[in-house]
Amino acid sequence: MIEHNDTNEKELVITRMFDAPRELVFKAWTEPDHLEHWWGPKGFKMNVSKLELCPDGIFHYSQKSPDGHQMWGKFVYRDIVPPERLVFTNSFSDEEGSTVRAPFSPTWPLEILNTLTFAEHEGKTKLTIQGGPTNATEEERNTFEAMRDNIQQGFAGTFEQLADYLSKV
Repeated sequence: MIEHNDTNEKELVITRMFDAPRELVFKAWTEPDHLEHWWGPKGFKMNVSKLELCPDGIFHYSQKSPDGHQMWGKFVYRDIVPPERLVFTNSFSDEEGSTVRAPFSPTWPLEILNTLTFAEHEGKTKLTIQGGPTNATEEERNTFEAMRDNIQQGFAGTFEQLADYLSKV
């Protein structure tokens, strides 16, 4: 089940329970061998170019659609507290890792600040992701707000892939 908290209209909050230990869910978010199996849209082939799990470290990746279209993205880590919390900015990038505009919107925010918390509950993990634009213009914040339902649907699909992956690990 995914819950949404709309108390802060500029920040999106999504919570999901995973039937896996917290350490494993944290590793699934922080290790290339795990990420390549579930991160991204369904049907896309994930490739980890670089993952430096440290403050100011970068997770740089590409995703290739079934029809061959390739997109690049990156996380820049701000805070890492294994296995409790990850804080990072997420953005689209080019192959070299430079931040670029989203391919689907010229007004999508360049950076989304995400805070993930991992809470253990009776052998399961409650993952909460809080995110929203950072260093954004009013127009970029409005675009993010207008895409709220799409973002929630995207995370629902990605979290389904993570749940499926965790059930097999």
